[in-house]
Amino acid sequence: MAAKFETYKDKLGEFRWRLIHTNGQVIANSGEGYTTKANAISGINSVKENAPNATVEDKTASKES
Repeated sequence: MAAKFETYKDKLGEFRWRLIHTNGQVIANSGEGYTTKANAISGINSVKENAPNATVEDKTASKES
């Protein structure tokens, strides 16, 4: 089974998305509700388009010299 995006409605009736790993665990979500399903799908497409080249920024490093 490949990873998949799911769209769903939250308790307030807003549309959201989540990314499900092949092991069934949620590994990402929209973080916000959308008023339309089309907007939620646009959010999914934005992640697909923009994330492949995303960098990793380490915020755990000490700021002390």
